[in-house]
Amino acid sequence: MFDGFALPEVAAIIEIFEKANALAVSQRWDSARYRVSLLSAAGGRIASSSSIFVWTQDVASHRGTNDTHLLFIAGGAGAQQACRDERLGNWLRRRHPFSEMVHPISEGKQLLEAAGLPSRSIPVLHRRNEAGGLYPVLLLSEVPDAVPTALRIVEADLGFELARRVAQSVEPRHETPFDSSITRSAAHRVSEKILASARWLDANVDRPISIDDAAQVAAMSERNFLRRFKREIGMTPSEYLLRARLNMSCRMLVESRLPVDKIARRCGIGSGGQLAKLFRKYLDTTPTDYRLREEASSGNLS
Repeated sequence: MFDGFALPEVAAIIEIFEKANALAVSQRWDSARYRVSLLSAAGGRIASSSSIFVWTQDVASHRGTNDTHLLFIAGGAGAQQACRDERLGNWLRRRHPFSEMVHPISEGKQLLEAAGLPSRSIPVLHRRNEAGGLYPVLLLSEVPDAVPTALRIVEADLGFELARRVAQSVEPRHETPFDSSITRSAAHRVSEKILASARWLDANVDRPISIDDAAQVAAMSERNFLRRFKREIGMTPSEYLLRARLNMSCRMLVESRLPVDKIARRCGIGSGGQLAKLFRKYLDTTPTDYRLREEASSGNLS
């Protein structure tokens, strides 16, 4: 893990394995199958992109065992800086051969590339499954998101029914008018480099971002990146970033009690006044009225 990682995705992965453990033990199907360790280059507190801290162990303290290891490498601004950390690179090179799966998230891919290592998928995630499963079987050339990957692992280890219950228990995010900038069907038509840059934009909405930053993630010139992004995603990177910021703003209005001005700053929108102006333009309402309306809607459903 690195400073600036996207908390919702990492938290969902942890929750999936912990809930799988709890269900397996409660039904006496198995003992706790998974042990989750949170590691960082030097250990200690790591700040998520939403300024929530988690406590981690130093990678050097993690002793290898004969058990199967699944390695998720979370992204964040700190991952880019860690590309120059030779001590961390050496640790990755030692652990990589003993990890059945190595799954980078967002900028985590850059760390693997800096260490000269490939990502690695588990064959069971790709092989033909005549009975079907929670998610469609993927081609080896496709890179699934981390959360569906975690659910596929649970399904392969503990069966479809238990994995289905885990999936149902992982609380879905509040859906917003700006959700899913890239749909699942559209993602199959987007190149890996452009998809990586779009996910990087999603994960870094709270930071000042330039087009050149995003182009570097895609390893393209700025001109080529702008042309490819607009053609494949259907909007410019700036438009996509604005939608991602408004999407997070909508979620935080419903899922937190933070004041509007603080939400605006955490979502990379300068002030509550600027956020209100954007809400009036795109949703014909104010952030406060949006929060009240969604809370009332949620109350009626329950």
